[in-house]
Amino acid sequence: MTDRTHHPGATEILGLPLSSPVVVGSGLLTDQERNIRRLLGAGAGAVVTKTIHPNPAPSGDERLLRLPTGMLNSTTYSRRAIGDWCAMLRRFADDRLPVIASVHADSPTELAGLAERVTAAGSPALELGISCLNEEGGLEDTPERVAAYTTAVRRATPVPFSVKLAAGERLGERLEAAVACGADAITLSDTIAGLAVDPDTGEVRLGGVFGYSGPGIKPLVLAEIFALRRRGSDVPVMGGGGVRDATDVAEYLSVGADAVQVYTALHTNMLGSLAGICEGFDDWLRAHGGTVTDLVGRSIKEVRG
Repeated sequence: MTDRTHHPGATEILGLPLSSPVVVGSGLLTDQERNIRRLLGAGAGAVVTKTIHPNPAPSGDERLLRLPTGMLNSTTYSRRAIGDWCAMLRRFADDRLPVIASVHADSPTELAGLAERVTAAGSPALELGISCLNEEGGLEDTPERVAAYTTAVRRATPVPFSVKLAAGERLGERLEAAVACGADAITLSDTIAGLAVDPDTGEVRLGGVFGYSGPGIKPLVLAEIFALRRRGSDVPVMGGGGVRDATDVAEYLSVGADAVQVYTALHTNMLGSLAGICEGFDDWLRAHGGTVTDLVGRSIKEVRG
């Protein structure tokens, strides 16, 4: 395996040494072993799998809708069997690849059991994909719900894990619940509720409210991370939402993210877009000097100064 520590953008998250702070987020593009390996080869510091679920919904109408400022999607969880995922994760572990397993289930008890299986397969780190609002009936997330899932997983596995949360109502309380119950990091933000309407017919596109991602949410997520750091929280954060180029990565790090997830932009020219972001950030870092560590939280220091 390539040494991922001697690199201009080297950093660490969830105990994983990363050659770049750019992490590919969970989604349709990370549902295949071939894609995951190719994304790592294109420069990603790590890749998060599509969310593994013991009881995924039957094959249905999972669609994407491109918007001028991002994308709406009605996707949920991977339909691959847990056994297939565990075999895949074992191969990644044997090759010492920085792959983070995204996991979710219908109850905290089920998620604990899934976390045990994934850990036994050798996954070095997890992300709890508990905030997907595309579940049937939508999602009303609460601090109590976050606490229940986080506690169950913490009791079930010793490996580091991040809890993925969506920006929005009671985020501070949900985040505090995750940290108090044993989360090693936070991923912010999952998609937020979005709706598109056909102006000619009034028809609701995709048939309802689904997950919105892309450049439109970036200022919201930057503000949430900035506020978190200004409150003095030092929990590691993987920030993301609307990352399209090197300057987006620099902005997320500046407000206090420790690593930066990219996903929506990769739906156009997946490997080329990722390589452009990773290489562009390396060039940006060389041009500006310093390290990823120097960048993290510098906006907070400027405000305090």
